[in-house]
Amino acid sequence: MTDAKPLEGRLALVTGASKGIGAATAKALAAAGAHVVLTARDVRALEGVEDEIHAAGGQSTIAPVDLTEGDGIARLAQAIAGRWDKLDILVISAAYLPTLTPVTQIDPKQFNTALTTNVLATQALLAGFDALLKRSGQGRVIGLTSSVGASPRAYWSAYGASKAAFENLLDSYAAEVEKVGNVKVAIVDPGATRTAMRAKAYPGEDPSTVKEPVRVAERLVELLAGDFETGHRERVAETA
Repeated sequence: MTDAKPLEGRLALVTGASKGIGAATAKALAAAGAHVVLTARDVRALEGVEDEIHAAGGQSTIAPVDLTEGDGIARLAQAIAGRWDKLDILVISAAYLPTLTPVTQIDPKQFNTALTTNVLATQALLAGFDALLKRSGQGRVIGLTSSVGASPRAYWSAYGASKAAFENLLDSYAAEVEKVGNVKVAIVDPGATRTAMRAKAYPGEDPSTVKEPVRVAERLVELLAGDFETGHRERVAETA
């Protein structure tokens, strides 16, 4: 291992890796030496991210999966376990933002998609990859959240409720594995970041006024290349 490649030899799985923070994180992890498994629904977009990683000399594998499919995550876990004997890093970046609306007008279908993507899929990921993370000896899980998970805001209830449950799952998992291995869990709030999700929530915002996804990706690599206490929480700074 060298300073230039602090994650050399590690296997990382990034959900939501086809765009935004997930794609930026996948590329940053690969640049730091990790072999990155890229997962999302959009095959073409995943191939684009993989092409960029390979062009930069990195290593990656695409594994298209719809996290809302009943057995999608189980199949993903089985495929990865069939090829590798451990998983060192799990970054849960995929998320679904329902239309912002009053509590009384939440669309049930969108709310169900948010709960499935942001909560049920998270539990399935932790269950599916728990054994591989423990075999790593230095397994790390980072979940990307939002400030509305802890601080309710008008019209954000559907997303905020799903993120509150997301954080509870991760914190509970952290407490459960803390004494039985070396798996560590962190929850990171990216803050205002130039993503498609941000543009959907703030359509009138000038995107140049918020940081690019690469800033978040760089901070995640810093965390993973160093060490952190399980249960670590932080919000990524708006400026370098």
